[in-house]
Amino acid sequence: MFRYYLISSVLIISCFISLASCELPGHSDGEPASDYSKTANWLSLPSGSLKNVDIFYVYPTSWYKKDPAEPNFCAIHHPIMLHGSQSAFHRQATAFETVGNMYAPYYRQADAVYTLTLPSDKRWAVIDSIPAKDVIAAFDYYIKNYNKGKPYILVGHSQGSQVLLLLLKKYMPENPRTYERMVCAYVIGYPVTAEFMNANNHLKFAENSEDTGVIVSYNTQSPSVAPGANIVMANEVGLVINPINWKRDETPATAEESLGSHMPVDAQGNFGLIPRFADARINRAKGVIECRSVNEKDMFNLSGNMGSGVYHSFDIPFYYYNLRENAQVRVNRFLAK
Repeated sequence: MFRYYLISSVLIISCFISLASCELPGHSDGEPASDYSKTANWLSLPSGSLKNVDIFYVYPTSWYKKDPAEPNFCAIHHPIMLHGSQSAFHRQATAFETVGNMYAPYYRQADAVYTLTLPSDKRWAVIDSIPAKDVIAAFDYYIKNYNKGKPYILVGHSQGSQVLLLLLKKYMPENPRTYERMVCAYVIGYPVTAEFMNANNHLKFAENSEDTGVIVSYNTQSPSVAPGANIVMANEVGLVINPINWKRDETPATAEESLGSHMPVDAQGNFGLIPRFADARINRAKGVIECRSVNEKDMFNLSGNMGSGVYHSFDIPFYYYNLRENAQVRVNRFLAK
């Protein structure tokens, strides 16, 4: 039962998910974005803005097709993706629910296996064609209809993070006043390279625990993973900040320094706080966070479809409570300005 639960739920936050196929009739690049005036197209839409900060969350891949002949993008209301995105929300986005009002659009996703077999430039084109079109349209609708001038935080994981990078690249230069209200962008589970940052010099990568208007990013794996063996990284070296000590160098942060992880705590697969679980140390040569304190075999048994030692499924759950605290720290700093 525990194993089944993790396959059907935890793994939806990784790049390969053994779920079901989706259908998308007419998925050409010329197709319009989804209509975000429809509340049915939102995974999370607050009934009121009780907090003075918003969270805009983009979930990771929640589907891949079984049949190679099927379309490479899924429909926005496919029931399997709806269920998977809701499961991801509860494991990831809830880390930020104490900080702000939670907004999260549904969006038409690209098949993960299809995109990960492509070279980097074509992979970006696939994500830009439909997933980013939807998310950028959702963000624009959110800004114009829901945000009401409040500061906001962007949060994404995996495909959701790649989509957010396109939003940061394309939308923000055209909307500088909106960009000025961004507290932070947690772009986790997809490499943010120096080349990307250099090509988009309006963006800044985080340097410490308090700076604002910045990107926070990392990918998590075991020290045993050889360079190039983590398929998420696509042989790229990401910029990294440590999600426990918030340093950019290789100073290790012990599990005792952690505020706790959000992990399965019983045989039914319910998630809860596990203290002193995951440590973190940057490996700058690989461009990743290395976690030594967890049992690699146990993690493989929970979500081994990415390969032994690749902790992609746990990028956010490992550091869930540190991310929550950090988001509040950055919000406090932003509001103090």
